[in-house]
Amino acid sequence: MSTLSPSSPTRDVVRRAPKVLLHDHLDGGLRPQTIIDLADEVGHELPANDAEALGRWFRESADSGSLVRYLETFDHTVAVMQTGAAITRVARECVEDLVADGVVYAEIRYAPEQHVEGGLTLDEVVAAVKDGFEQGVAAAEGRIVVRQLLTAMRHAARSMEIAQLSIAWRDRGVAGFDIAGAEAGFPPTRHLDAFEYLQRENSHFTIHAGEAFGLPSIWQALQWCGADRLGHGVRIIDDITVGEDGAVELGRLASYVRDKRIPLEMCPASNVQTGAADSIAEHPIGLLTRLRFRVTVNTDNRLMSGTSMTDEMTALVEAFGYGLRDLEWFTLNAMKSAFLPFDERLEIINGIIKPGYAVLA
Repeated sequence: MSTLSPSSPTRDVVRRAPKVLLHDHLDGGLRPQTIIDLADEVGHELPANDAEALGRWFRESADSGSLVRYLETFDHTVAVMQTGAAITRVARECVEDLVADGVVYAEIRYAPEQHVEGGLTLDEVVAAVKDGFEQGVAAAEGRIVVRQLLTAMRHAARSMEIAQLSIAWRDRGVAGFDIAGAEAGFPPTRHLDAFEYLQRENSHFTIHAGEAFGLPSIWQALQWCGADRLGHGVRIIDDITVGEDGAVELGRLASYVRDKRIPLEMCPASNVQTGAADSIAEHPIGLLTRLRFRVTVNTDNRLMSGTSMTDEMTALVEAFGYGLRDLEWFTLNAMKSAFLPFDERLEIINGIIKPGYAVLA
């Protein structure tokens, strides 16, 4: 139970609260009807042709306790995102859905290399996403700021190429770099040249680490690769011991992560689906929040998890009794950790987030 606020905000209050999203996959957030429309255009066969049934199929397939099977659901979303028009539509709708959910700043990640099967170049993929984001922001009349994170796949050999792409586009809507995919057998050090290049270019990057694999993955991401943030990072809990008397002892790595204020991009609903946590109530986010790690709350894949930022935060309110001040703390953590220039972060914090929570309180 949080000690910050005794009140429990309703779902409607949570929806109206300003939110910041750092970990969300573009190809994991499509609307089911959009998948059906785009699949019809390219002749891709789907497991269901009704929007409600298809959405249910994605959630049930992802709700398997296996990260490998979870990732298989992306075969269908990626298949319908192979043209510029399709990618732009998905990107525009992503922004529309986030605005409706009260998100005021978002970094949306995707792997450009997965969208070139139809003949697009990597640059054309990034440009298509940029167009969609700009259309969505314009329609929202500037109520949201959105940036791209370009992702390389751990099992592939294009990380340097994608890192260079992120630098080429960093003044045109790309905020940073990421690697994703199955952790086991594909350590982040396989891409050390890309991370060293990004460091020399004074660029930002996050690394999926500590989700399906444990402390060695986190240690490599930080101490070998120099990650600014940890994608998930939930397994840092393995370096924390809670005694029978309630006393908490942090290991060297956990202490380092907390002391250095390294942001944890936590995705509770997704972690339960992939087996990284048994339930929301048992998710390490509760202890990590109590210990004041730099915790942020995220959606990961809104389609596969059937989730939103409102859903994620409401679930935490219900599981841990969090109040508005706790939700504001998560939001400020995320905004402070965004790959956005300092003055722009400060403007959103002081001009949007704090006033927004003050009104709700």
